[in-house]
Amino acid sequence: MPTLFSRIINGELPGRFVYSDDDVVAFLTIEPMTQGHTLVVPRAEIDQWQNVDPAVFGWIMSVAQLIGKAVTKAFEADRAGVIIAGLEVPHLHVHVFPAKSLSDFGFANVDRNPSAESLDEAQRKIKAAIAELTD
Repeated sequence: MPTLFSRIINGELPGRFVYSDDDVVAFLTIEPMTQGHTLVVPRAEIDQWQNVDPAVFGWIMSVAQLIGKAVTKAFEADRAGVIIAGLEVPHLHVHVFPAKSLSDFGFANVDRNPSAESLDEAQRKIKAAIAELTD
């Protein structure tokens, strides 16, 4: 049975994508720690990060770095947080989010009901920042 993330990647469930290539995608989480919280996910269903081929992991982290630059630019944050937890969905994903303080690093404080407008705005801002960074 495909993971939740595979179903999003395959278009079976909605997702607000900000990046996509043949191996990796990035889309907004529906429970953000901060506005702009993005998940970087390999298309292949890999459960644990320590089991991924090092070259593939390197590419995932390169995309995460691009997303980190984009979210700091888009949301005027000094830092981008990055977390690999992997407990809620058995499909490797890297959480990347704008961070202004240590209190931004916490799954207990996620917004469980963000507005569609807030998510749409975050998607627009991140895609615009990626476009500026990759020109």
